[in-house]
Amino acid sequence: MPGVTNDPFTEAIGLAELMPWSVAPLRLGRTWPVAPDPASLRSRWNTFVAAGEAERAALLEPTRTRTLHTAAAQLPGRRTGTEPLAHAEGPCPDPVPLLHGPFDEQWLIPDQRLIDAARPELWRVADDRQVFLVEQGYVPDAGGPALLASTVLPEGRSPAGRPGRVRPLYRRPGGAEPNVAPGLLTHLSGTYDQEVTAADLFAWILVAGDRDGSRDIRVPLPDDADVWARGVELGGRVLWLERRGTDADRPKLPGGRRPYVRAPLPARPTEILYDREEEALLVGDGRVSPVPAAAWDFHVSGVRVLEQWFARRTAPAEPGTLAALRPASWPQPWTSQLLELITVLTLLAELGPGQAELREAALADPLTTKDLERAHVLPVPDAARHPASVLDHQEEGPGGQFALL
Repeated sequence: MPGVTNDPFTEAIGLAELMPWSVAPLRLGRTWPVAPDPASLRSRWNTFVAAGEAERAALLEPTRTRTLHTAAAQLPGRRTGTEPLAHAEGPCPDPVPLLHGPFDEQWLIPDQRLIDAARPELWRVADDRQVFLVEQGYVPDAGGPALLASTVLPEGRSPAGRPGRVRPLYRRPGGAEPNVAPGLLTHLSGTYDQEVTAADLFAWILVAGDRDGSRDIRVPLPDDADVWARGVELGGRVLWLERRGTDADRPKLPGGRRPYVRAPLPARPTEILYDREEEALLVGDGRVSPVPAAAWDFHVSGVRVLEQWFARRTAPAEPGTLAALRPASWPQPWTSQLLELITVLTLLAELGPGQAELREAALADPLTTKDLERAHVLPVPDAARHPASVLDHQEEGPGGQFALL
């Protein structure tokens, strides 16, 4: 890691001590319940329920945990059938946004009968107040951010390497009960002589957290209030970029640096290339420029983000499968999403040096594990590492029975 030696960083506090509750990534088990556009998902579902039982079995792509005859509970907050898929009928459940990979928001059919491991504990706390911290898979010497943020439910699987963990900011719906070591926010508020919220801590972790040369993610906490304030401000900027904002509040590059479509993208592009000399992205016969090299070179877990984003929309699907039901040509919204992604990656890359400086400043005079032990913040109680009970949340189980959770 540039600018930070391994020795002091290994003394930084482990992420698991600061945000104790984490959940494993979703395990979908099949690709067809996810798509970049909801219309494709509805078409796939309609084709599935119109098929006879023998054809359904092939279309489902059954796994050991999900077959035509597997019943499953509704996902929290979702109204879907709970009978086995052999008897499923009716319209497609309304697709929901899913962070399918780094900076790749797609759509998912929210039916637990289709998902091998849906992690219901994440769905219970996923609402408009929630923010998820997503650990990226470890690839030695790969570079790129170790942590990303998402306001929509993340799949949590990295492009390459061992999957990380998903850490919700809040343990209960409605932004209640921060997923923070008990007593930590009070201790930090006293240290910095200002109120420290869970959102402040999340912002700091997002910009300061990194790997210590191994799989472990650590977070240096500064003893200096000014360093802390600068980090929280920068973390807010990073979070805003990774959330993308609303239609009226989209990230933009200044002036003529904004990427434009210089030659129309083809109906069915099959490759994406980069011309460094011209700062141009070549999408088949189409051309987008200017595209800063920093956007093209942005990697996560050793995988180039722009290449993977493109491949997940254009890679051939096996004929006759439900995944093969997709737009016949490149939709215009994908072009707009591509331009926005280029902008976001460029702006995030520009913030990288500032993040490295903050880590160095924090490591020069850090709070230590011993400091948190003396403040009785560490060790973290075991209960903080487990999901909170949601006693008033009713969910329909298999066969229409209800469970109180």
